[in-house]
Order: sequence, then structure tokens, then C-alpha cells
Amino acid sequence: MAGGGQWGQEETGELISIRGELEKDFSATKHNKTLWEVVSGGMKDRGFARTPHQCKSKWKNLLNRYKGKETSDPENGCQFPFFEELHALFTERAKNMQRRLLESDSTQAKKRVKRTTTDEDESEEEKPSRGISRKREKADTRPSCGVEEVVREILNEQVRMDVQWREMMDRRGQERQLFEQEWQQSMEKLERERLMVEKAWREREEEERRREESRAERRDSLLTTLLNQLINDTDL
Repeated sequence: MAGGGQWGQEETGELISIRGELEKDFSATKHNKTLWEVVSGGMKDRGFARTPHQCKSKWKNLLNRYKGKETSDPENGCQFPFFEELHALFTERAKNMQRRLLESDSTQAKKRVKRTTTDEDESEEEKPSRGISRKREKADTRPSCGVEEVVREILNEQVRMDVQWREMMDRRGQERQLFEQEWQQSMEKLERERLMVEKAWREREEEERRREESRAERRDSLLTTLLNQLINDTDL
């Protein structure tokens, strides 16, 4: 069973996978000890022996790297090998928190309707009790407002991250298109240069052929003249 020492790519991927599967069960709780014991057990089931503390420390390291890529260097986020997996996990976390907020708001609304109906049925002598009920209602809504503010901040951060991601992909698409255009222009230039060299070579070959033909004609003419002269001398 693998484990201990440096984390490998496969082992780190399994850690992220297990942590993502437990997101719905543990994201709303503070039982960190139980959470990382479950993660450690999941790693063991998949063939990796890691203690809860090792899993927790590795997770914190991954979060710091992910956050660093998003806030300080978003254009190079893809260089972080597990960026997309963590990005998907945190997107899902934001959706879950929004869902819980909606469920919480729905529950609080039902409680307020119930209290309002009860207050209307009470007599004038029960006004102090109504005052206490209203105070409790306000106290019950305060945590919801706090959760709503936290979720709003998370969603705003998620929107900002998504905008940065899209802008980064657009820039990379433009850079890739520019690179392809430059590459095509370079290839066309090389092809033109090749054709020019080939044309010059053919012209030199043609010029050399004409010179050779001219030399051959002069040589033949000279031989013919010499033969005629010999014939004439013989006749004399």
C-alpha cells in the first residue's frame, strides 16, 4: 500500500475526489476531526496510507496554491495541475451554500407566518408575550442574515473568478490565433523563398545548358572547317 513521503499525482487526485464526495455531508459542520478521519479511511480504501493530519495538511497546501493562482496569477492558473478539479469543487460548494440559504429562508418564513397567526389570536392581555415572541423572531432571523452575507460574498467571489477565467481563456484564444497566423505567414514566406531558390537554380541550369550547346556548336563548326581544309589540301 502506497503512502508516506511526497504526494504523487494520482494520490493527490484521489484526495480531491474523496474530499469533493464529502462536501455535502461535512461542509456545514465543524467536525474537522471526523471529516479527516473519513478522508483518511477513504484514502486507505483506495490503496493509499495517509493519516488524517497528513490529509488535512495536504488539503490546506492545495487550497493555498489554488487561491494563489486565482488572486495573484489568474492567467497561469492552468499550470497548477489540479486547478480545474478544485475550481469545480468550490463552484459546487457555492451552489450548495446558496441552496441551504434558500432552504433556511423558507424555514424562517414559515416560522414567521406561524408566529403572526398566533399573535393575531392572542388577547390584549397577552401583549407582553407578543413582544417576547417578536424579539425571538428578530433573534432567529439574525443568523440567517449572517449566513446570507457570507454566501453573498462567496457568490461574488465566484463570479469574479469566473470572469477572470473567461477573460484568461479569451486572451489565450487570441494569442493562439495570433500564433497560428504568424506561423502560417512564416510558412508562406519559406515557401516563396523555396520557389525563388528553385527558380534561380533552374535558370542557372538553363544558362549552363545554353552555354554548353554554344560551345558544342563552335566545336563542331571548327571541326568541319578543319576537315574541309584537309580535303582541299588533299585535292591539291
